Amino acid sequence: MFRKVLVANRGEIALRIIRACHEAGIPTVLVHSEADRDSLPVRLADETVCIGPGPAAKSYLNIPNIISAALITGADAVHPGTGFLAENPYFAEICEQCHLTFIGPAPETIERMGDKSAARELMRAAGLPVIPGTDHPLRSLEEALEAAQSLGYPVMLKAVAGGGGRGLRVISSEAELQQLFPIAQAEAQASFGNGQLYLEKLIAPARHVEVQILGDRYGRVIHLGTRGCSVQRRHQKLIEEAPAPGLSRELQEQICVAAVRGAAAISYYNAGTMEFLVDEQDRFYFMEMNTRLQVEHTVTEAISGIDLVKEQLRIAAGEPLGRTQEQLMLFGHAIECRITAEDPDRRFAPDCGEITAYLPPGGPGIRVDSHVFPGYVMPSFYDSLLAKLIAWGATRDEAIARMDRALTEYVIDGVKTSLPFHRRVMADPVFRQGAVRLDFVERLLEGSL
Repeated sequence: MFRKVLVANRGEIALRIIRACHEAGIPTVLVHSEADRDSLPVRLADETVCIGPGPAAKSYLNIPNIISAALITGADAVHPGTGFLAENPYFAEICEQCHLTFIGPAPETIERMGDKSAARELMRAAGLPVIPGTDHPLRSLEEALEAAQSLGYPVMLKAVAGGGGRGLRVISSEAELQQLFPIAQAEAQASFGNGQLYLEKLIAPARHVEVQILGDRYGRVIHLGTRGCSVQRRHQKLIEEAPAPGLSRELQEQICVAAVRGAAAISYYNAGTMEFLVDEQDRFYFMEMNTRLQVEHTVTEAISGIDLVKEQLRIAAGEPLGRTQEQLMLFGHAIECRITAEDPDRRFAPDCGEITAYLPPGGPGIRVDSHVFPGYVMPSFYDSLLAKLIAWGATRDEAIARMDRALTEYVIDGVKTSLPFHRRVMADPVFRQGAVRLDFVERLLEGSL
């Protein structure tokens, strides 16, 4: 196992990794910005190194400073967490060149699957169904217009290097494509340093279903079941469940088998997620792969009993998978609500400031992953995630009841939060029936469900 792990992230995920390392007997080094100097992860890490001012570009995305911190403190591995540099192949490669183990997949795998257009072709070659679309990056507006006409409107205009909902536009007509194509190119270039775009047929209504994958360095890949991620706003996930609701056991198995086949085809190792869309006829299509730990990994942990961060550490250290697919047991149902500092009554406008009171819920089946405490002042430089609230139950109905109770108990004062929105979702009959599609949040807010 590792001598010392450097954690290259912040907030609740940094705290999550620190705790897993401590349970595994591994000391930790946390890099942090000046804005996070008084954060809970800083207080709990064994060592800390300030790597720059508040803006992420000058701190959490500053590769030379992070690598220097690892070498100076004697770390021999780097965990990138769930964001920032977690899917940056250059960062993973630099770690390897500096004899630091990158706790994630190989740099070339991150690069191949980070190119969404190339990833589609790789998965098609592996036998997975992919969303109808262009087979290569679009070279011009004229090529885009021709492809859209062939696919039929509406279509999705996507950034080749995109992710997290950025660089994505729904196009309903030729005129709209002509108007938005150059804007999307500029947006993709600014966000990802790559202005290439591709087109996919819009699958709607649809469910967003993903599969948690674990692979080792010896060619073994297993899945840990499905997750349902259809409660989204502007392509950002708000609530996740495991297993995905509303799918037959047979369909879930088909999706999981396809996910394993796709991951094995690219010799994938460490934790990863295969993401799919499922249409109204229960046909599923590969959408993309996230070559990192996901924010919603917690619900998979709840139904599997497996600590995914510890598994990441073991795999990165060269150990084989500790279980076969046949030995894996999944039980119950889990739901995660992402509690953010946003005002649902003002179109989820972000809020920041001091947390004047904080009391997380507890009781049977409840888990809270959070870096927040009374007196914590939210920096304005980062995302608005305050906590991940996870409820487990033997059945989905029990998980919903526990989540509803926990949301009522949760106290966060000083900033507006998404707690009222989550309570509204838990009470909604469509959600309770497990009939959620990707347009659920928009219809809920419009009152058209």
